[in-house]
Amino acid sequence: MKFRSDPARLRGAFTALVTPFTPELDVDLDGLRSFCRWQLAGGSHGLSIGGSTGEPGVQTVEERVAAMRVVAEETADRVPFLPGTGSLKLDETLVLTGVARDLGADAALVVTPYYARPTQEALYQWYSRIAKEYPDLPIVVYNVPVRTAVEIDPETVYRLRRDHDNIVGIKETTKDFEHFSHVYHRCGRDFLMWSGIELLCLPLLALGGTGFISALSNLAPGAVAQMYDHYTAGRHEAATELHYRLHPLVELLFVETNPAPAKWVLEELGILPSGAVRAPLVPPTEPGRQKILSLLDQARDLVPAPLEVAAR
Repeated sequence: MKFRSDPARLRGAFTALVTPFTPELDVDLDGLRSFCRWQLAGGSHGLSIGGSTGEPGVQTVEERVAAMRVVAEETADRVPFLPGTGSLKLDETLVLTGVARDLGADAALVVTPYYARPTQEALYQWYSRIAKEYPDLPIVVYNVPVRTAVEIDPETVYRLRRDHDNIVGIKETTKDFEHFSHVYHRCGRDFLMWSGIELLCLPLLALGGTGFISALSNLAPGAVAQMYDHYTAGRHEAATELHYRLHPLVELLFVETNPAPAKWVLEELGILPSGAVRAPLVPPTEPGRQKILSLLDQARDLVPAPLEVAAR
């Protein structure tokens, strides 16, 4: 919990980790441990498990807790740890958020409840309940309407920020870039904001963004972190150049449903022992694999090999 007392330090390029599964579709905790080490050696500024890229909706609470424990042990306060603790069910969300607090998480990333399409008042009450239950834990709202079928309005975010000191930020995974600006305008520029849309990560920094919680960082942790570092050091042209060099890997992620392409590449490169995904997802189709490989070839140098990372 090194960063918990000062959420303003939760800055940079964080990896929204995939959850490795064995070929038999069990959660691969050893694979996850190794992957965390590869990520940290590769330069990721922080780690998050349990967001959309981690396939939380097809895991039990016990599986999610076990994965959080591994990531907490591997970060060990060297970098921030922001686990995703949200669920469709409030009781599960409260349990997972409590576990995150007890494991020393620096903040909890709580997704808007999916499928149910709650009203803005319902969202306000949902987050208020979580914030009141864990007043000592910073809470980050996770807005991802493409997956949840609901968007939290800037005014609702403002109400939450006004009424709860521990609601400290938002992860914006929306292509409505105006939403970013409206949230900052209402909540103030000291409110923390991360982008979860890969091609909006760099533009968000121009508005005063905190950083990224990135699926792309699963493949290129160092390059994504360097893009952030370049920009914040005033090397804007270098950051922009890296933004465009990363384009093929961004396209790769979404050839088929995320995280199937990324996990398949990680297996192909020997970074994960298995790229398995759980139903309803499936591994990339043969046409998808050919497109993935073509895109990978355009930016393969940005993906560290296991031995290269281990030798650092």
